[in-house]
Amino acid sequence: MTQPSVTESSPLNSMPKFFLYSKKLLAVVAAIAQGFYLVFRHRLYKDPNNPCNTRYVQHFCRKLCEVFNLEIQIHGVIPREPALWVSNHISWLDVAVLGSGARVFFLAKAEIEQWPLLGKLAKGGGTLFIKRGSGDSVKIKQQITEFLKQDIPVLFFPEATTSDGSRIKKIYGRILGAAIEANRPVQICLICYVNQHGQLDLVAPFINDIGFADHVKKVLEMPKVKAHLMALPAISPEGHTVETLTQEVQDRMTEGLARLHQKVIKSPA
Repeated sequence: MTQPSVTESSPLNSMPKFFLYSKKLLAVVAAIAQGFYLVFRHRLYKDPNNPCNTRYVQHFCRKLCEVFNLEIQIHGVIPREPALWVSNHISWLDVAVLGSGARVFFLAKAEIEQWPLLGKLAKGGGTLFIKRGSGDSVKIKQQITEFLKQDIPVLFFPEATTSDGSRIKKIYGRILGAAIEANRPVQICLICYVNQHGQLDLVAPFINDIGFADHVKKVLEMPKVKAHLMALPAISPEGHTVETLTQEVQDRMTEGLARLHQKVIKSPA
């Protein structure tokens, strides 16, 4: 009897891909379950912003990076001194990547708090949530100021939205005022996703109105991606206003990202 041929669109051909996707999805669920275990086993929810908790956040973030096939490469040294951290913003993956390299808590948009499972996990792990365009940003700045005075490290994305990773968008610096009021430095950490061809990865960026579930599926199917992290020298807030500090952060992030790209992206043949 003649055996049916297996074409690219054949169900038989798609089965290995389906099983691989299912296996990775189960790994995501297992990592999230482990995250909840850490939150409840060590009662992180009772004191979610204790600086000691960042080691559990870091452990969880490293597990997520493994699941999402991300290889982290750190350039230079990631500081441990208390500071207000800022980074460019490319994807929801940024939290896992940055959290795996730096011991920080995150500032995120309020919608994330409503995400199934991940929202509760983020809250238990010490994430602070902000409603963009509302008076909450003032309250958040005051709260971050108090955290910084207690040497609690907080990271936020001052671009306020994601990009394809090729450039730094406009920096919104109101929250940078917390560093001035607390007299703590601003620590920039830049991130860059590079594919196996040595070019900026096109799958990792969470852009172009794609739904979250659809993007998770694409990420689970993507080949290994290198996530490069590079910290810049800290910026002292001394002598700065919010406006001048915002401009300095904009300039340093722009120059620093160009330098990181020069290091890690291959020139076209």
